[in-house]
Amino acid sequence: MNSYYEINIAGLTRKLPLCKVSDDLYIAAFIMFGDVEMTVRCAEELLKIAPEYDVMITAESKGIPLLYEMARQAGAKDYIVARKGPKLYMQNVTYTEVNSITTENRQVLCIGEKEANAIRGKRVLIIDDVISTGESLAAMEKLIERVGGTIVGEMAVLAEGDAIGRTDIQYLAPLPLFNADGTTK
Repeated sequence: MNSYYEINIAGLTRKLPLCKVSDDLYIAAFIMFGDVEMTVRCAEELLKIAPEYDVMITAESKGIPLLYEMARQAGAKDYIVARKGPKLYMQNVTYTEVNSITTENRQVLCIGEKEANAIRGKRVLIIDDVISTGESLAAMEKLIERVGGTIVGEMAVLAEGDAIGRTDIQYLAPLPLFNADGTTK
């Protein structure tokens, strides 16, 4: 069995370790944390194809380095992170639930009043590292709609599995799912 999947993203090649989700499903783990070169290059490529927007948002935590770098390159003053739980400094918190393929239990995503005010009436671009089941996207969509923002696009570095066929998202490369023997599904 192959223990990794080699992929080319934004002109860079990486070997992604295969990780067991269930007896008959493995995923290739794409982790941008610590990979500055990949983060910078992916941000450049996503900004080239991004629609016009006023503010960008991602879900905590794997999309944060990418969102930061996109905001930095675009000259933005800020960006929004939907947190996995309320923080003491957050007031009038807006919540939604999410169930991600890489997390065992249902989670909460939330934003505070400051973030809600930054989204209200604005064109919002949703950013993520990998879109797979679409659960994180759906949760961020709910948050944005609840506070009165308009979603103008949804982008990711990779689309995984069924997300590869989606026409409502933009991404840089497809990422297949894998069988237990390392072959692609």
